[in-house]
Amino acid sequence: MNPLDKDAFEELLNNCGDEPIRTPGAIQPHGVLLTLSEPDLRIVQISANVQELLGCAAQDMVGEPLQRLVGADYAQAIEKAAQQDNSLDGAELFFTLNGATFEGFVHRHQGVLVLELEVKDPAFQPRMVDGKPNNLGRMLQRLQRAKTLQALYEVSVQEIQQITGYDRVLIYRFEEEGHGQVIAEATSPDMEVFQGLFFPASDIPEQARELYRTNWLRIIPNADYQPVPLVPKLRPDTGQPLDLSFASLRSVSPIHCQYMKNMGVLSSMSISLLKGDKLWGLISCGNRQPLHVPHELRSACQTIGQVLSLQISAMEALEVSRQRDEKIETLALLNQAMIDSTENVFDGLAQQPQLLMALANAGGVAIIEDKQLHRYGNCPEPEEIRALHKWLQTSSQKVFSSHQLSLVYPPAAAFTQVASGVLAMSLPKPVDNGVLWFRPEVKENINWSGDPNKPLNLEDSDGGLRLRPRTSFEIWKVEMAGISTKWSHGDLFAANDLRRSALESDLARQVLREQRAVQARDDLVAVVSHDLRNPMTVISMLCGMMQKAFSSDGQHTSRRIATAIDTMQQATSRMNTLLEDLLDTSKIDAGRYTITPQPLAVAEMFEEANALLSPLALDKDIEISFHAEPQLKINADPERLFQVLSNLVGNAIKFTPRSGKIGVVAMASGDEIVFSVRDTGEGIPPEQLPYVFDRYWTVKEGNPSGTGLGLYITQGIVEAHGGRIEAQSEVGRGTEFRFTVPKV
Repeated sequence: MNPLDKDAFEELLNNCGDEPIRTPGAIQPHGVLLTLSEPDLRIVQISANVQELLGCAAQDMVGEPLQRLVGADYAQAIEKAAQQDNSLDGAELFFTLNGATFEGFVHRHQGVLVLELEVKDPAFQPRMVDGKPNNLGRMLQRLQRAKTLQALYEVSVQEIQQITGYDRVLIYRFEEEGHGQVIAEATSPDMEVFQGLFFPASDIPEQARELYRTNWLRIIPNADYQPVPLVPKLRPDTGQPLDLSFASLRSVSPIHCQYMKNMGVLSSMSISLLKGDKLWGLISCGNRQPLHVPHELRSACQTIGQVLSLQISAMEALEVSRQRDEKIETLALLNQAMIDSTENVFDGLAQQPQLLMALANAGGVAIIEDKQLHRYGNCPEPEEIRALHKWLQTSSQKVFSSHQLSLVYPPAAAFTQVASGVLAMSLPKPVDNGVLWFRPEVKENINWSGDPNKPLNLEDSDGGLRLRPRTSFEIWKVEMAGISTKWSHGDLFAANDLRRSALESDLARQVLREQRAVQARDDLVAVVSHDLRNPMTVISMLCGMMQKAFSSDGQHTSRRIATAIDTMQQATSRMNTLLEDLLDTSKIDAGRYTITPQPLAVAEMFEEANALLSPLALDKDIEISFHAEPQLKINADPERLFQVLSNLVGNAIKFTPRSGKIGVVAMASGDEIVFSVRDTGEGIPPEQLPYVFDRYWTVKEGNPSGTGLGLYITQGIVEAHGGRIEAQSEVGRGTEFRFTVPKV
């Protein structure tokens, strides 16, 4: 094939996937198809073969009421059937028209009522078993008695061949890679056997698979048919082709018909097998001569397909459950090894290499933790593992698996003998880490039905180049290299479960380390505070004694010494305050801050606060007021709550300019008492307001002595009382702090 032909081939192959198989504009000739308007049931479109089958010209029927074509009684029966939400709820529709018997089917799709009148083949004779017609109940009983999946497949193909008479009935299962394999077959003695053969993915294009997924059954009685066009060709209401996805008469791709002939069959029927909402496979029937299986038997075959789908899902679920159960004991032992490890979870796993390999039936395993790399069994070289692990980190998958690694990671071609397959998991940590299981290459011969690398050809026709389905279905043996045995559902479950356990264990270790660090910090703060408090007290006492000896009104030297003593006294006081704040902060951080609540009259607390804090306000000519509603009582720790008021009022005094105002108010609100401390100070900038209760937050300007812990401790005290605190502020107009305490 020259380059131009190759380009044309690729273009036609792509176009094959875009072929309008849902809207072919034509039907198969073994029936008549109409679309009807509602509710008057006038004919909107009709197939051109209405002349041949019913003796009426198609063009003459367009726009006419349905009863003109089928008669009033039949039209009324169709109208009644159209009113049923489910076609199974309505009565069967049989008509005798123009000397022939028809069966009718009605469905709606995309706003159109579609009526199909399918000719009943008088020559068809159902197969007999022991002189009696096949019974659907008996067939279902045989399906239910099957103990294994393979037995289930065998019973299904045998039953369908027996009741329909097809020369060949096979089950075709789709593999993850897209191609399919024949896993069960019932075939006439003189037919070619396809059991075990693989078919290329291109034999069933993606859009055809989607149609199989949404439609349980398709039938082609005679692949040698001439398509029957619809009249008019397009829907009058939309100007678009009619969607025939759910019409049993829908015309199929001419490429598919030729494909059938190349396989030596003229009639086919396909029944979908679904697992959940995904296409799992097909029951494919073929006959060397034309064969029109009536609707009743097709329905029986469809029921077998549906039951088989359910059984497949149930049995595969049981198999997955069995595989998982096999891993539980090993997973428990590995989990305990991670818990018992004194270092980290990966060091724990490294102590159990045989268990780790057995968990995933691997030939080798590698464990990575930062700079450490442990290898057990048959593994690639360390630098190859590191490079592979780096590539795996680019994947978004928490657990990665591949049984043909070199396809997705080309450098793996260098070590296929030991690692054609890889299963890997890692944890979200700042250092390289993970477990990689390896499986060796398993060379085997795969039998394909024809050359899988050349499924389609080109041929010249009057319209130019077109695709020609492959004509050879002879066994084509291909040696599969660079492939390991597949990772099972149980293997993937085990890797995911081990990762979950490793995450939990690693998180528990982090929490324990942080708890120990917090405890060590708290112990250090407590020791330092205790050891510093005594010398601070001594310094404060000595400063007091020296202040009596040196007067600030005395000589120049005496005044300098007195000033230095005052500075030392202030520094000592600040150190004591800082030590107390650090102790409180440590307790709040650790969740060990305790209070001793007792009934407390708010008015009495305000009197004490007023007596102690008013002098500080008067020094700056600040007007301060305390007001509490009568008879307010709270359940609070008096010393700690006074600390809150003192802190908030003290800050208000500190940041309110001279001649400002401060108001402290307490009022009842439901089951709480709401306290408010409002000032007329400069306010807090809006970008800083969300952080006022953070540790070490402080307004630098005008507060050189602030520790930044006061409001954080205040919040901790309020929350220890079961209350909450918030701040509101407006620059230039002042700030208000509001906190709540439960009533008695």
